[in-house]
Amino acid sequence: MRICLLTGGGYPFRRDALGGWCRTLVDGLGRFRFDLVSICDREPPGGPAYALPGHVGSARAVAMPRETPRREGKDERAVAAAVLLCRGLVAERDDEFARGLLGLAVLAEGRTVAGGSPLNAVPLTDVLQDAWRAGRSSGEGERLPRLSLRDARTAVTLLRHAARALAVPLPPADVVHCVGGTTPLLAALAGRWRTGTPLLLTEARAPVARLRAHEERLSPAVRTVLRRFRRAVARTGYAEAGLIAPLSEYHHAWALRHGAEPRRLVQVPAGVDPRDFPSAPEPEAPPAIVWAGNGGPESGLQVVLAAFTRIAAAVPGTVLHLVGVTGAHEDHCAEQVDRTGLGRAIRLHPLPADPSDRYTTGHLVVHVPGPSDPPYRLIEAMMSGRAVVGADVGPVAETLGDAGVVVPDKDPEALAAACVDLLITPARRRALGDAARRRALAYFTADRVVRVYGALYTDLAGPPPAPAYELALAVPAPREAHPATLRWLTGAGEDR
Repeated sequence: MRICLLTGGGYPFRRDALGGWCRTLVDGLGRFRFDLVSICDREPPGGPAYALPGHVGSARAVAMPRETPRREGKDERAVAAAVLLCRGLVAERDDEFARGLLGLAVLAEGRTVAGGSPLNAVPLTDVLQDAWRAGRSSGEGERLPRLSLRDARTAVTLLRHAARALAVPLPPADVVHCVGGTTPLLAALAGRWRTGTPLLLTEARAPVARLRAHEERLSPAVRTVLRRFRRAVARTGYAEAGLIAPLSEYHHAWALRHGAEPRRLVQVPAGVDPRDFPSAPEPEAPPAIVWAGNGGPESGLQVVLAAFTRIAAAVPGTVLHLVGVTGAHEDHCAEQVDRTGLGRAIRLHPLPADPSDRYTTGHLVVHVPGPSDPPYRLIEAMMSGRAVVGADVGPVAETLGDAGVVVPDKDPEALAAACVDLLITPARRRALGDAARRRALAYFTADRVVRVYGALYTDLAGPPPAPAYELALAVPAPREAHPATLRWLTGAGEDR
């Protein structure tokens, strides 16, 4: 069975937030052949950043087609599709948006070499403005901000840029497994509509409608276009996917609120290999804290540094280890550290090649994730047997349960107080570390992830078996010590 694993500029070519999760899945499913496709916005990177097992048939980093000037004249089929897409986007009518996106995907086939996008044959500024005026005059739903001509041109540039993903070709496969954001999902949807290949969607990131940091400077109207476009793409993905596998109850609830059918949802928590994160005794001295993140502007670093300023004052001699800072964000991270005036007490580390060294340098771990970070870093820390203080964002509370300390998000004072309390009470700290490892061993192991995804691939690639069978999967319920149990039934005609 051939699986096309589709990501957005990450695995296996870059060590991004989901790279470790993808590697766990691919390495553990040796009975499948994987074709890895990573869609890059710019020039593809060099070779893979991860060692690839023998059952990986191919690994390609594909750059989206280059922008080309808009052609004179019109392509009436493209115009009709763009009208549907813009009307559906503005009015938040999923059926219209999906029909428009389908039309563009069909027209985009084969344009990778030629470059461009079917939207280049469309006077898209006029089309968007017409749809916007109709939306403002309808009086339905959220009041739309004013869209100036300049705003419309900016939004159109962004839409044309995103639509290039519709032209990315995918290798022949029995299942396309999409992991990531809007760009890989657009390519996956286009591939599904052109070939009929079943689609499995892993929902692992923060809500897709969230704007990125640099996008906050855009006008209200352009931000509205972006939010609605990403939300519409996600809802179209939920409608087209044969199965959707959220990583947590948090992601599960998000998918339900945005149109996913409950019968298609199979919650599969993240997991790590316990052998990669063995429990180790605490270091002798001095007191040390570990935070794992890329060190970028949206990584949670500022909250961690603000809290550490208070911790260092309360427990002199404490050291902060920043693990996993990427080369792209090293300068930003160093600048933020310099501003604290505590540079001698803060150590910057690239991600260790040996994961067993990732968290054991500290007495406790602070988990303040960025908005797009999946929960597996938290699970790594738990598996390492370290006490964890986690910010209450996304699935952190449901993952930790009662095996750690949860503090309010973006509250450096509360984070610092919780860390100081654990640093000065070693017995409680070690008890929480032991509890965290037990919880990770019970519910968040790699073999569980591999076993369930193997079943999902098999289910999607062929007709369901005649006799119904049941796969029980224990997952943690939000903020409860005892995880709930999901039941997945795969009998013909029955809900999954």
